[in-house]
Amino acid sequence: MASPLHQPPQQSLHQPGDPFGVYVHWPFCAAKCPYCDFNSHVRHRPVDQAVFVEAYGREIAHMASVVPNRTVSSVFFGGGTPSLMEPDTVGAILEAVATHWTLSPDAEITLEANPSSVEARRFQGYRQRGVNRLSLGVQSLEDEPLKFLGRLHSADDARRAIALARDIFPRLSFDMIYARPGQTPEAWERELEAAIALAADHLSLYQLTIEQGTPFFELHRKGRLPIPDPDRAADLYELTREVTARHGLPAYEISNHAAPGAQCRHNLVYWRYHDYAGIGPGAHGRLSVNGAKLATVCEANPEIWWQKAMAQGHGLRESERLTASEAGDEMLVMGLRLAEGIEPGRFRALSGRGLNPDRIRDLTGDGLIEFAEDGRLRATPAGFMVLDAVVADLAR
Repeated sequence: MASPLHQPPQQSLHQPGDPFGVYVHWPFCAAKCPYCDFNSHVRHRPVDQAVFVEAYGREIAHMASVVPNRTVSSVFFGGGTPSLMEPDTVGAILEAVATHWTLSPDAEITLEANPSSVEARRFQGYRQRGVNRLSLGVQSLEDEPLKFLGRLHSADDARRAIALARDIFPRLSFDMIYARPGQTPEAWERELEAAIALAADHLSLYQLTIEQGTPFFELHRKGRLPIPDPDRAADLYELTREVTARHGLPAYEISNHAAPGAQCRHNLVYWRYHDYAGIGPGAHGRLSVNGAKLATVCEANPEIWWQKAMAQGHGLRESERLTASEAGDEMLVMGLRLAEGIEPGRFRALSGRGLNPDRIRDLTGDGLIEFAEDGRLRATPAGFMVLDAVVADLAR
């Protein structure tokens, strides 16, 4: 580990009662989707899950030595495809979390899953081992878009998985991807209405993005994959916000919609810039250590991560002590994604500087940000459309 972990103690940025999350990355997939740039890997032989579980346990123990005595408010199994894990694997990792930290009795424990029938049969096993929230990678409720997106399930598989998950888990979310090639507002509204009819209390709705290094990027570069122009994409985004709000699932973050009280507590840890430990290949973390935010990154390759975790107790590739200014900028980037916005006083305490009043005046005058009644600074609907520019302006 790098020396920032061993600096003399200073005032902690993590206060008693603050949420603390644990992100567990399972990097393996049955197939790589053509739009995906996540740290995911296809292995043509079965993964020895028992061998990997030992490495996860060691890394959890190490992270708990860095930030001891924390109460875990949420655990999120992300990927990759966590629903390729056996329920016993999930249970063993949760036991390690509870052994080295305190796992809150009401902790939100989410697992991402694909809607294929084989994985759906594991749902009951996950629930028995403590998972209380499922996040399904549905992406579309129509077969042709699913084929285009490289998904292995059908629309009927998705509907069956949603129905099964609603019967088994107290909470359910699922993802959809829109702004696909040729998708009209009318077609998206029909599909979105169908999704809302099936949804429980949370939906994640993402515009298709073309990420460098993916097959879709190459197709787009060669002119073989048209995507909606910015104006059409903006229309689809506004339509999404309008339809979900009408049905009681307003946007609480740019791409996430929930009924009141049903927001994803784990993701709020990220967006509100609280602490979380990143466990597993490629996982990122943010930890308050010795008066500063520590940014951690684990080795991305699963086998290299495993070797390091077994040899030295963790698979960390980087451990960087952020400056106050860097931490403040991260808080802006994350917090302004939320409909609730940020607390200017917390930004000042974290970054050591106040927000520039000239920038606030200009952006307010342009109708891009506003102050809420509780004093929070938040983006307006117009500001969300150009959020990267708003954040860059405020960070100056």
